[in-house]
Amino acid sequence: MDLLFPLLIVALLVPLFLNARRQKKVLAKTTEMQESLKVGDEIVTTAGLYARIVLVEDDTIDLEIADGIITTWSRAVVREVLPDGSEFDDTDFETDTANLESNASSGPSLNKTDVGGPDETVEQTSKRLEKE
Repeated sequence: MDLLFPLLIVALLVPLFLNARRQKKVLAKTTEMQESLKVGDEIVTTAGLYARIVLVEDDTIDLEIADGIITTWSRAVVREVLPDGSEFDDTDFETDTANLESNASSGPSLNKTDVGGPDETVEQTSKRLEKE
């Protein structure tokens, strides 16, 4: 009976210790990956954004998310580096765009024809909105 309490404490502390070691290893691996980033790497961010690195600085990286579209991000958002030779697959995107364009005439129009001009005053805008 006297050994039961110390044995229970050990049984609870061992999984905590092993879990802490595993978390340290994962954190070290992630930190190493984020420090080894270089220009030209294709990455995935924690938000799920696929991009190519165009500039690497101390705490930030510039990502090209589309042709000519460059945004600045923290290094900490990089979840994984894609393997070399894995080119972004734009064929699905082109197919989806073609499907959208073919269905554009079948849906409702979002264009408003009676929108006031750029010289519309606040009073005119409120009157127009009351009518709608």
